Amino acid sequence: MIDAVVVDIEGTTSPTAAVREDLYGYTRERLPEWLAENSSAAAAPVLDATRELAGRPYADPAEVAAILRGWLDTDVKAEPLKTAQGVICAEGFRSGALHGEFFPDVPPALAAWHAAGLALYVYSSGSVRNQQDWFAFARGGSLSGLISGYFDLSTAGGKREPSSYDKIAGAIGAPAGRILFLSDHPDELDAAVAAGWRVVGLARPGEPNPPRPPHHWVDTFADINPADQV
Repeated sequence: MIDAVVVDIEGTTSPTAAVREDLYGYTRERLPEWLAENSSAAAAPVLDATRELAGRPYADPAEVAAILRGWLDTDVKAEPLKTAQGVICAEGFRSGALHGEFFPDVPPALAAWHAAGLALYVYSSGSVRNQQDWFAFARGGSLSGLISGYFDLSTAGGKREPSSYDKIAGAIGAPAGRILFLSDHPDELDAAVAAGWRVVGLARPGEPNPPRPPHHWVDTFADINPADQV
């Protein structure tokens, strides 16, 4: 029996290109101005954390922006970058410049699982704020009413660490063996299995991460029945 389903976003519920081109592009364009305008307020923790991680204690906002842009370009999963992205993109979602993009099979599957009594959660390297906006401002209508909670790097830890899945299971309040994790990344599936979770891999056409044994892989949520995960 499965009590909860936890989904990744990039490559799993949503096209990787939508995340990296839309969210990353919007963030990249606005980072320098946001850091300069908010250096003594909202951006201060981002500036301090970036300086520490980069080993550049005296970097000014312009240099920090360059560092963060470099991390964006190389897809570094750094907390200060995800924090900045969450705040910057929040404006984009609310102005209509950004929307959550989902594979067409995802909304009906999530709705069906929710109606069947399963608790649905999101675990992504993007900030909780970005995750919430991605589902709330989904193109075609909000999906946020289906989701019971969100987890990111700061609230759970790295997605390739079994301890992160232990932490999420504790927060959900479900036994590890009754949680199903859906992701396109084999290393994340490995970590979840090491924590005792059930997993299914998503190998969608055109996405960058190839499937890898020993996990079961599908190319659509329509082929996943959580009740079959025993």
